[in-house]
Formats: sequence, C-alpha cells, structure tokens
Amino acid sequence: MPASPPSAFPASLVRRVLAAGAARAGGGLRVLGISGLQGSGKSTLAAQVTAAAQADGLSAARLSLDDVYLTAAQRRALAAGAHPLLSTRGPPGTHDVALALATIDALRAGRTPPLPRFDKLGDDRLPEAHWPRPARPLDLLVLEGWCLGVPPESDAALQAPINALERDEDADGRWRRYCNAALGRDYPGLWSAVDVLCLLQAPGFEVVHRWRWQQEQALRNARAGSEGMAPARFERFIQHFERISRHALRTLPPLADMVVPLDAARGVPGEHP
Repeated sequence: MPASPPSAFPASLVRRVLAAGAARAGGGLRVLGISGLQGSGKSTLAAQVTAAAQADGLSAARLSLDDVYLTAAQRRALAAGAHPLLSTRGPPGTHDVALALATIDALRAGRTPPLPRFDKLGDDRLPEAHWPRPARPLDLLVLEGWCLGVPPESDAALQAPINALERDEDADGRWRRYCNAALGRDYPGLWSAVDVLCLLQAPGFEVVHRWRWQQEQALRNARAGSEGMAPARFERFIQHFERISRHALRTLPPLADMVVPLDAARGVPGEHP
C-alpha cells in the first residue's frame, strides 16, 4: 500500500532542524527555510519545528509560499494578459513575492503583521481578517515552499517541452519562459531573506505524483463535502510543476545548508523517533 502523508517526522530530526535555525529569544528574527517537492512533508516538518521552538520559549510562527499566491482574480488577469496557464497557482510568477517580502521585513523590524493565508480548496487567498497575527515579535519564522531556493534554468534548457502539458499547451515555450524569467527576477530577494535553508530531498520526481495525490486526498477529507480534484484534472495539474521539480532535484542539494534525504515512503534513513 502507498505510504500516507507523514503525521510526524522523528523528534531527533525536528531538533536538528531547529538547531540549524539557531534562533534565540530576543536575538532578532531568524528565517528558517524548508524546501522540498510537493507532498514531501514540508508543512508537517514546519509545524513540528515551530511547536518545538515555542516549547523552548521562542516566539515562532510559520509561513508557506502557498500562503502568498496571487489571488484568483489576479491570476485570471495574468492568464488573460500573459498566458492561459498562469491561471493555475504554483509555478513562479503566481506568487505575490512583494507581500512575502513586506511581511518578513515587518517581522525583522520587530512588528507583528498578520501572516497571509491561502485557501487551497477555494483556490483563493483568505481575507486579511482571517490571517493570524503573532502575539509578540518573532524570534523564528519557518518559511516553507516547494520551490524555495531554486535558481532559474538556462535558456537552452527551456527549448524542448518536458511533458504533455508543455507540448500541447505551451508549444512556443512562452509560459515556461515567463515562469523562468520570474524565478530569476522576482524571487532571489526572497531567497536571500532565508538565513538557513533545509532541504527535504526526494529520491526522484517519480514519487511526487503519489505524494501529491495523497496530499490532495487529505485536503478533500479535511473539508467535508468537497470533491477536490478529479484524477484527470490532477494529472494535468501536477505537470505544471514537473520542470522546476526536476531542476530542484539537480540544483538545490549543493545550495542548501542542511539536506535531509527521504526515501520513497518519506522516511528519513538513520533517524529514529
């Protein structure tokens, strides 16, 4: 049977990741990044590290790249003006990077701004009234994201389509060039705001399909009455991420401060509860 999404990572790993973040009470904000492909357990680990930090007396919170997607209306406008595929959230160019940076800048200044939140099933950003606000200035922000830290590809790498979506819906390469240009132009400032980057390294892209489908089922079960994505729609959706996911597998390990290899069941070899 396929492994279900991880309910928890080993406590020993959580402590190692928290130690890598090196936050201390009253020492000013530290941003600990957790990068990993879809379904790898980033949100689970981020929640555990945040809870462990709070148990140590630190003021800690978490934020996801998923929380700063452009709104549905903004993505519709982008799709109409640049490329239809940009209506789908996820790839570079569909995030409000300025919002993420403004939030981190405010936290570094010792303020307590509301932290953005996104409703994946509703496919839109939640109203600001529903965003949580830290009770006091943060010592640690855990920022997680599927493409966190990934550099852009070369122009030559963009020439050939990598899957059916690119072949059939981006034949001229306009969408993938737009995403890649955004990755090189808009995201480096956000990547540089991360003090320590931890990478959950998947064994290969092949496992991402199963991991992300399990995540989709969990989202559906969490929202009573929601149908979620049908299999055919899911198959198309996951292809939006294949190019940058494969690029991340190749490029991120030497860029990360800490690499955590995962097996196909999201286990961490050598770590024990």
